[in-house]
Amino acid sequence: MEKWRRRCGHLLGVVAVALAAGLMLPSGEARLSPDYYRSMCPDVEAIVRAVVAKKVKETFVTVPATLRLFFHDCFVEGCDASVVIASRDNDAEKDAPDNVSLAGDGFDTVVRAKAEVEKKCPGVVSCADILAIAARDVVSMSSGPHWTVELGRLDGLVSKAGNVAGKLPGPNMRAKDLAAMFAKHNLAALDMVALSGAHTVGFAHCTRFTDRLYHHGAGDGAPVDPSYNPAYARQLMDACPPDVAADIAVNMDPITPTAFDNAYYANLAGGLGLFTSDQALYSDGASRPAVRDFAKNQTRFFEAFKDAMVKLGRVGVKTGREGEIRRDCTAFNE
Repeated sequence: MEKWRRRCGHLLGVVAVALAAGLMLPSGEARLSPDYYRSMCPDVEAIVRAVVAKKVKETFVTVPATLRLFFHDCFVEGCDASVVIASRDNDAEKDAPDNVSLAGDGFDTVVRAKAEVEKKCPGVVSCADILAIAARDVVSMSSGPHWTVELGRLDGLVSKAGNVAGKLPGPNMRAKDLAAMFAKHNLAALDMVALSGAHTVGFAHCTRFTDRLYHHGAGDGAPVDPSYNPAYARQLMDACPPDVAADIAVNMDPITPTAFDNAYYANLAGGLGLFTSDQALYSDGASRPAVRDFAKNQTRFFEAFKDAMVKLGRVGVKTGREGEIRRDCTAFNE
C-alpha cells in the first residue's frame, strides 16, 4: 500500500510540473515563446550562458561543435535533442555515419548546461531548449549576432542511426539540391545561403573534401576541381596528402577561422570554398546574388542568419505525448 501511495505521489508531481509547463497540450503545432520559462525557470538563459562561456574559454572548438550539433539535431527528427542520446548498442542517431564526426565538445556543452539548470530548476527545462540557447550563445561569443531564442520544445522519444541517412546536407551537394533539402523544413533558399555561413567557423576532416583535390574526374582531365583557387588547392594538398589520416582536419574559413563574420562569402568569390556544397553557392546563378550581398554587407548576413536560425529552431518541435523533459540529456527517461 505504501509503495502504491509513493508511486501515485510521484505521478501527481509529474503531472503538476507538466501542467505548469503547458506540456499536456495535444500533438500539433508547438507554442514556442521567448518567455516560456519566465515563471518556471527565469534564469535559464543566464545559467546556460555561463556554462557556455566557461566551455568556450576552455576550447574554441566548442563554438563550431555546438552550432553543428544544433543543425544536425534539427534536420533529423526535428529540434528535439535526439542527437544527444547515447546508446550501448551504437544505434542511436549520434552513431550514424553522418554524425560520428560531431565533436564531443558540443555534446559536453549541452550535458554541462543541463546539469547546472537541473540544480536550479529540476525537471523543467528540456535538453532541446538548452541546445537552442547554447547554439545562439556560441555564435554571439565569437563576434557573431545575438538573437532571441524561442523556447518550449520537448525532448524527443526516438533516436535511431537508421533515420539519419539522406537528411543532412552533404559536402558534395549542389545548390539546387541543398535548396530542396532546406525547403522540406520550410527554409527558403535565402535561409539556406545564410545558414551555410556557419562554415565561417570550425573545421572539416580531410576525408570530407579530398576527392576535390585528387579525384575530381569531371571529364576535363583535371584531378583537382578547377573551381578551387590554385594556391588554396596546393595549401590543402600540403595539409591533406592522398594517404592522410582520417582525423586530420583543416579550418573551414582559411582567412578568419575563429571569428563569426562574413568572410566565408568573400572566400567563395575567391575560390576558397572548402566543400563542393560551399563553392556551389557561388557557382550557381540562383544563389550567387545572396553570396555577393552577404560578402559586401555583414549586417545583412547577420540579420538573415538570425532569422534563419529562429526558423530552423521551429523544425519538428515536439508537443504533448510526442516528447518529454529528460533528466539526463544522453538518455530517455524510464
